[in-house]
Amino acid sequence: MMISPEKQQLIGVQVSTVTEEPLTRTIVTVGQITYDETRLARIQARVEGWIEQVFVDFTGKWVKKGQPLLSVYSPELLSTQRELLIAKRAKDSLGTSAFPEISANAQSLYEATRDRLRLWDISDGQIRELEKRGTPTRTMTLFAPVEGFVLTRNALRGQRITPEMELYTIADLSTIWVLADIYEYEVPLIHLGQPATMTFPYFPGKTFTGKVTFIYPQLDNQTRTLKVRLQFPNVDHQLKPDMYASVSFPIDYGRKLAVPESAVLDSGTRQIVFIAREDGHFEPRTVQLGAKVNDRFIIESGLTVGEKIVTSGNFLIDSESQLKAAMSGMTGHEH
Repeated sequence: MMISPEKQQLIGVQVSTVTEEPLTRTIVTVGQITYDETRLARIQARVEGWIEQVFVDFTGKWVKKGQPLLSVYSPELLSTQRELLIAKRAKDSLGTSAFPEISANAQSLYEATRDRLRLWDISDGQIRELEKRGTPTRTMTLFAPVEGFVLTRNALRGQRITPEMELYTIADLSTIWVLADIYEYEVPLIHLGQPATMTFPYFPGKTFTGKVTFIYPQLDNQTRTLKVRLQFPNVDHQLKPDMYASVSFPIDYGRKLAVPESAVLDSGTRQIVFIAREDGHFEPRTVQLGAKVNDRFIIESGLTVGEKIVTSGNFLIDSESQLKAAMSGMTGHEH
């Protein structure tokens, strides 16, 4: 269809050239900080007994790895220490026995007693100290296996304890997890290892950088969103569990052939772009659309780089084209 330059100006026709261009967009959502579950330590005593002393006596306290938490009096542990000292003396005295079987039995008893102590979390260093001292210690001290903050404390002086009781929970917050929800149509754009940034209104000008470490397998049926887990470093412990943040995922599509959204007419059954010829002719072209990136559509097929397309006034061109087609049909019918 041909339209004169005057009419093009009247209906506001604007033309641009099809190009390949780098396309990026950003998915923005809300995230909630939580603990890194792989950095949680739950402290239990492996023996029955009574708490003699509590060295870490409130939640929220920062503890270093190896810091004493509490001491436990355990009759069973005390008797096993005595057994070890007896077994060591027997091993030492019978080690040079003329009867190899007696020497081997003494060694075996000694090793078995050491193993029992190890099962109760008595370290090799503590066992060596016991053997050097030659007398059993009345209490066993439990130490923090990691550095971090005390989340829970269920240890009270004089309390009777059993192996299944959880006495402390300690969280290493040097890294934290963030749980964020993304919409169903955004799911194909998110992948493991993908970088993300996080900002807070109360940390103006500061951006935290992390990455996607897990994508949950099931959508929320009510919200039609999928939960994504991210990991962020938190060396200075500025980030606290249960804080809310704005999380951004930069999406890079690479260089793609794309056109402005305004250039595409959608009839419901097909998508059309008008090609502008130099002689004033306009040709409707069916195109296959890819993803919409901001205000542009990626073109999968139907256009080539360098072609001129209508980006404004195309709706009026389409209306003019349909009107002329209708008029032509009526004229043909009259004849």
